[in-house]
Amino acid sequence: MWVSNQSSLDDFILLGFSDRSWLETPLFVILLVAYIFALFGNISVILVSCLDPQLDSPMYFFVSNLSFLDFCFTTSTVPQMLVNLRGPEKTISYGGCVAQLYISLALGSTECILLAIMAFDRYAAICKPLRYPIIMNQRRCIHMATGTWISGFANSLVQSTLTVLTPRCGQRVIDHFFCEVPALLKLACTDTHVNEAELNVLGALLLLVPLSLILGIYVFIAQAVTRIRSAESCWKAFNTCASHLLVVSLFYFTAISMYVQPPSSYSRDRGKIMALFYGIVTPTLNPFIYTLRNKDVKAALRRALTKEFWARTR
Repeated sequence: MWVSNQSSLDDFILLGFSDRSWLETPLFVILLVAYIFALFGNISVILVSCLDPQLDSPMYFFVSNLSFLDFCFTTSTVPQMLVNLRGPEKTISYGGCVAQLYISLALGSTECILLAIMAFDRYAAICKPLRYPIIMNQRRCIHMATGTWISGFANSLVQSTLTVLTPRCGQRVIDHFFCEVPALLKLACTDTHVNEAELNVLGALLLLVPLSLILGIYVFIAQAVTRIRSAESCWKAFNTCASHLLVVSLFYFTAISMYVQPPSSYSRDRGKIMALFYGIVTPTLNPFIYTLRNKDVKAALRRALTKEFWARTR
């Protein structure tokens, strides 16, 4: 009765933590604060990377792409989560659900490839320093970034279409915070082995293959770093790579646990925790990982704040 009374037949119902109503208020506060920090951190990194001439390098070009991606990802999911946590209704329209599914999956797929490209950039900078400006020239960086975004959205188009077309026989109650592939496949009233096989194949291609490339690249980077005689240069290389490795660990741990498994074995509580982690925690931490561990970004932020301060005092 509650389900039929609170929404139209075209709406989906996102349960979230409706069975634990005492969690909704503290979770709303935590998500709101995290969302504000995610917006502030990612927008700051984008602005500093684009406006500061000293950060005009391939590394910060890809970092700004990552920050823009995280900004879009949180904006595609968190506002709806906040509305459902505070409002009496837990609904999302059919069109809103499809859009959320497509956008969030596209951005997640793009990040898989982008992190591998960022690892290659670090390999070129550390292992091929003399040829680095040629290898990672501006035109090639733009082509690599464009290809990454196109690949991510193309993968999402395939997975989202197959998921949306799966018959649900009128089932509209999604036991999750937002619309994503495993949760929607749980509503299917037909055999989903083909969808699960497709999800695992594409998941392996977009998660395990880039992760394997990243790990292989860092083996070469580690060998190159051990041959660096300058302690300062060695520490700088390690510090830069440590930031990227931390971001990779945060992203791939949650993504693999979510998508490289059959949805039939999908644990609802584990899925919700992982969704909170990669949906808000990781995008919030990413800009601070890069800024707090990177003296160039911190120096650029200081210059920007100092410039703004003197502009206001005149």
